[in-house]
Amino acid sequence: MIRVYGIKNCDTMKKAFAWFAAQGIAYEFVDYKKAGVAAGQLPDWNRRVGWEQLLNTRGLMWKKLSAEERADVDEAKALQLMAQYPSLIKRPVVDTGRALLVGLDPDVYAQTLK
Repeated sequence: MIRVYGIKNCDTMKKAFAWFAAQGIAYEFVDYKKAGVAAGQLPDWNRRVGWEQLLNTRGLMWKKLSAEERADVDEAKALQLMAQYPSLIKRPVVDTGRALLVGLDPDVYAQTLK
């Protein structure tokens, strides 16, 4: 079963939900902000795709961080920030069991999920 991680009321997530529905692909949704699974999943996700791909530096939450928090980000600091502020994790995170897809890319989804 495909697991889709994200935040339910996020616009990008709504687009992802619509894509899955249009393709008729079943999935389990996990709201990592409410379920509190982000910190537990981060080590595995980092191992599979790298923290650079997971960290959303273009979103509102990143802009809300202090200059000190945004400075000198390395793997350890990025993982700590994403655990502390799950909104910093790029959405959606799609776990197929074999592949981990980060962000909304319908072309990659189509190639990987069909």
